[in-house]
Amino acid sequence: MPARSSDKIVRGGICVIVCFGSLNADLIFRLPEVPRSGQTLLADDLAVQAGGKGANQAVAAARDGASVAMVGAVGSDALAEVALSGLREAGADTARVREVAAATGCASIWIDAQGRNRIVVALGANGHTRADQVADADLARATSLLLQMEVDPAETTALLRRARALGLRSILNLAPALPLDLDTMRLAGLLVVNEDEAEATAARLGCAPEAASLHAALGIDVVRTLGEAGSEAATESGAWHVPARAVEPVDTTAAGDCFVGVLAAALDRGTPLRAAMERASVAAALACGRRGSQASLPWREETDRALGT
Repeated sequence: MPARSSDKIVRGGICVIVCFGSLNADLIFRLPEVPRSGQTLLADDLAVQAGGKGANQAVAAARDGASVAMVGAVGSDALAEVALSGLREAGADTARVREVAAATGCASIWIDAQGRNRIVVALGANGHTRADQVADADLARATSLLLQMEVDPAETTALLRRARALGLRSILNLAPALPLDLDTMRLAGLLVVNEDEAEATAARLGCAPEAASLHAALGIDVVRTLGEAGSEAATESGAWHVPARAVEPVDTTAAGDCFVGVLAAALDRGTPLRAAMERASVAAALACGRRGSQASLPWREETDRALGT
């Protein structure tokens, strides 16, 4: 179970990315096609793996070479060990993952013959994740804060406010696209959205869903991922598009989380945003070519080879 120690968030003098988010056990079913209403199908395969947007992104960043501290919650059930396994394998710090009296978060993932997925998530213990699991001293020593939307939005808001007050860079992945207060969104240093999340946010702002329009309306840096069309960004320095790396998709589960986690890791090393997006696109393509959630996330050496570096 999670460590109960007061391990420092700075290990070996190196500051870490603090990832505040969800941990799940993923039940991954492979089928020729997804079932229709009232239909029962036999799956070709079942895999049980670690998942959750927060943990996926933390593992992606850790595998890409970042030092990462995960903040979240699991239950006292057998699925907790599954949810924690990928973080531990990647070397992430799990001292701030708490055990609560609720079921560990769980996702049921259906993947068809074309690699497309359908996902249903039960948040469970993730709903008990609290911002006060991270001390201000931890935030003051960290290099960046990475957040998603699979925990209580009020806790995400509270941590964003504290990070902003301390001058800590925050990367907010608005996934899923829950109606987070717009002023809270503006506290982030970088907003990352996919096409659906961009559409939902743009509708609230009364603007177009392109990164440039969202940047103008929110006043913060924005990255919008576009699937096989790549990604685009808009900052005070301008706007640009990064093409996707061509890949025959096997399984798109966690590809978006891979992009965000590797993006965060690259930025943490001081890589400019455009180059960080290029690296993240290559890593996400590698993930799409493999089966599984965290099992599909590439290690730094693999992404380096794919980039030719």
